[in-house]
Amino acid sequence: MQDQQRIKNVHRILGIDPGLAFTGFGIVDSVDNRIKLVTYGVIETSAKDSHSNRLTKIYDDLSAIIDKFKPNEAGMETLFFAKNAVSAMGVAEARGVVTLCLAKHGILCGEYTPNQIKQSVTGTASADKKLVEKCVKILLGLEKEPKPDHASDALAGAITHLNFSSVLRRL
Repeated sequence: MQDQQRIKNVHRILGIDPGLAFTGFGIVDSVDNRIKLVTYGVIETSAKDSHSNRLTKIYDDLSAIIDKFKPNEAGMETLFFAKNAVSAMGVAEARGVVTLCLAKHGILCGEYTPNQIKQSVTGTASADKKLVEKCVKILLGLEKEPKPDHASDALAGAITHLNFSSVLRRL
């Protein structure tokens, strides 16, 4: 399948929005400079499960998604410092698991600041979450905004990586 993608000049990008409770994912294809939605969703873990089981579920589910859809590259938002230290720790741990999973699958991951993602998707770094969701919908030709928010954020990360990597390929 991956050889077919390369022959047809297809770049498949996995966007990820890591979190301990919800890890959003979104996959897009770039086919001859046109963007196409492949799939999106969330990996959900239960607070009732042990911490290690939650992290293992993120790894296992993401690994299955990678094995099924075979992305070439990935894009993810850089880690930001949240006001809630407990929440930030969970995001950091989920992010570590995601980074390990990508590395184990040989997938290069671009990291982008929130402002880079907003700028790439909406044209302005000061965009709010609603505008980002609306622009993701428009760019992917969808009838409504992707839900939940974590999936929409992941798709925005994939679109951003696609935009940045296509610029780099032209240099």
